[in-house]
Amino acid sequence: MAIQTLFKNEICEWIDVETPDTADIQHLIEKYAINKLLLDDTMEPNHLPKFEEQGNVKFFLTREYTETDRHNLNTISDISTKLSVFILKDVIITIHRIKNNSIYEYKRELSKTKEQITPDRIALNLALKVIKSYDDENKKLLDKMDRLENEIFLKNTRSSHMIRRLYKVKRKAALSSRLLNISGEWVRNFTTLNLAESEITDLVDSYKDVIADFEHLNSQAANLIAMFLAFSDQKANQVMKLLAIYSVYFLPITFLAGVYGMNFGYMPELTQKYGYFIILGVMTLIVISTFIYFKRKKW
Repeated sequence: MAIQTLFKNEICEWIDVETPDTADIQHLIEKYAINKLLLDDTMEPNHLPKFEEQGNVKFFLTREYTETDRHNLNTISDISTKLSVFILKDVIITIHRIKNNSIYEYKRELSKTKEQITPDRIALNLALKVIKSYDDENKKLLDKMDRLENEIFLKNTRSSHMIRRLYKVKRKAALSSRLLNISGEWVRNFTTLNLAESEITDLVDSYKDVIADFEHLNSQAANLIAMFLAFSDQKANQVMKLLAIYSVYFLPITFLAGVYGMNFGYMPELTQKYGYFIILGVMTLIVISTFIYFKRKKW
């Protein structure tokens, strides 16, 4: 079975369930009288964060940021994984589908802590680590944004690959921001636990800070994409301007060449001894005059 006890003392037992199967779910229903519908929520990959309380069971469904290297970032499961927390009188049960960093980090810290361990305190520390997972990702994305910004403004990078990299950062920031905004319910309901007000305040402050950070990152990514596209358009405009200048220079002399390339039987200029050199001189004069005109207009 995937059920294991991570911690146990006189007043608290921490049970962890990784990738539960049908037998594990049935065991939890029978032993702890947990509603099957709540346990079903823990199995749904794209379930949104929430809080529910039924009888003596408090259920926190959180989503922790997880490192992924997916090309398509369409759903919240592409950037996060569920961490479900059930709190009973003297028992806390955590359920997750894949290895959860918050659980394993806090498990290592338990052996060093001197504070009194209760189910509510375990839940609080796990919640702080869930929020920290977003904070850590925000710092990584900010560093990535700085590197991309340097490439655009200092190295003058204009490759099409750049826009895909920028969009990926923006997509991660937008999904994280959306996910955090709908996580407010379970964060606010930590007030229902037996915790000090200052501890709950720390959790709420951390939550608000990380939301503000991702909203700023999302806005910054959108601005950088807009500037990159503007620079790309500017480069295209410069190319078009150069082509337009060349066309203005050559349009008059192309017209002359077209006229004297006509196959008429009689064209008086063709019989002139110096007609060829005269036409070349006229063409040169047109080009020089056009150049001087552009120079005075500061075009």
